[in-house]
Amino acid sequence: MTRPNIAAILKSLPDRPGVYIMRDAKGEVLYVGKAKRLKRRVSSYFRHSNFASPRLRKLVELVEDISTLRTESEAEALIVESKLIRRYSPFFNIDLKMTDRYPWIRITNEPYPRLVVTRKKEDDGAIYFGPWVSAGNIRALLRLVERYFPLRSCKMEILKGRSDRRPCIEYSLGRCPGPCANLCTENEYRERVNDVVLLLQGNTAELVERTRRRMDAAARSMAFEEAARYRDTIRAVWKVSRQRVSEALQEDLDSETWNVLIKLQETFALKILPWRIDAFDISHMSGRETYGCCIVFEQGRPNPSLYRRFKIRSLAENEIDDFRSIQETVLRRYRHALEHSEPLPQFVVIDGGPVQLDFALKSLEELKLDIPVVALAKQEELICLPGRPDPLRLSLDDPVLKLLQRLRNEVHRYAITTHRNARSDRLRRSILEEIPGIGKARAAQLIVKFGSVYRIAILTPEELSAAPGMGKALAKKVIDYLKGELQGDEEAGAEEIGKPD
Repeated sequence: MTRPNIAAILKSLPDRPGVYIMRDAKGEVLYVGKAKRLKRRVSSYFRHSNFASPRLRKLVELVEDISTLRTESEAEALIVESKLIRRYSPFFNIDLKMTDRYPWIRITNEPYPRLVVTRKKEDDGAIYFGPWVSAGNIRALLRLVERYFPLRSCKMEILKGRSDRRPCIEYSLGRCPGPCANLCTENEYRERVNDVVLLLQGNTAELVERTRRRMDAAARSMAFEEAARYRDTIRAVWKVSRQRVSEALQEDLDSETWNVLIKLQETFALKILPWRIDAFDISHMSGRETYGCCIVFEQGRPNPSLYRRFKIRSLAENEIDDFRSIQETVLRRYRHALEHSEPLPQFVVIDGGPVQLDFALKSLEELKLDIPVVALAKQEELICLPGRPDPLRLSLDDPVLKLLQRLRNEVHRYAITTHRNARSDRLRRSILEEIPGIGKARAAQLIVKFGSVYRIAILTPEELSAAPGMGKALAKKVIDYLKGELQGDEEAGAEEIGKPD
């Protein structure tokens, strides 16, 4: 018969995915397990204990307390389970204590490194990525590397300057650059290894930019077949990057970050440990180039591959409304996530005060999403919570506040960078066309003659009026307009920093 204290715990368990932790009377962790449905899985221990193995009967006999961590999916529960077992080394968890269950991708520490799949992470100077829950994800990445960024697979000793050796069939099939036959230099090989590292890190933006530069160089030198290969590589990398790839398994969670996440969960009474946290901010300059931005922290660390930005559509030109902008950004962010079955965060931070928080909540209510959300105001670092009239004030050295500040500062940086990049792009491409009397054709003529908008702005009206079709009055109008725009661009950062909550 189940003991009353255990029966009460079993009755309160959710029928959702998560991890359960069994402890003895002294509070020592006996066993950590994961479940697709916590109530059913944990209850099964006590329903069939009489028919279980001696080891399982002993576990049930010793259990005095059971705590749970809710997760969004069984895959995430698997991740949490492995990390907790490594942290506590419970007596009854034999498998994961004795060996690593999940594979790693290893880039060997050699002059010409190889790519190896291993189930053991060692301190050997190699670079490790993982552990990986899905073998399918590993296979997909290895196929991509083999086709577009092939490395050698053999353990043959590479002798520098050796050119009389004939490469193996892997070179003929395009699966190896042939370093054994001196068909590529060590620097060229290292460049390819760096590409693979960027791919495995999820840093696809930088990888694509590096490949695009090579494609442009190949096209300029009329090496069109090589340029086409780079083009295909870019397409393949973007295709992989659009698939939902989480960095939740990149490294074991350190004890300090773990404690901060636990404390954040306790501070805001969250049902689930906040493995993924989103933060939102708005950036504009006097109502122009308004963007809403979202950044993502996983396991307390930023994951730039998941950052998103949105050009605000609901405002008229030069209209300033940070509140509606937040509402639109949150709505579009999570509507897209729902439509494409993307993972949702366990916690959301809004850069702003109570009004920004209210507008963010409107979007979540419209989407029928129950995600905990707070707003962090800049002036006194006050935390605004839904349904609470008075803000929460944490100590300035509180690790939870410091984590929220990191989120707020990172999304603020990303928002300002997004706004400035968009503004610079407009200055380069179309700002001349906005000036009355300057159309597309004349703007193009001026850019061809003087090189850039910035060079035109430093001319005198007399110098500019010498251009075909430019009188002194129009030249002065153009220069005055450009100087005002460029001056505003320099002041945009200061205006953003001083933006009220």
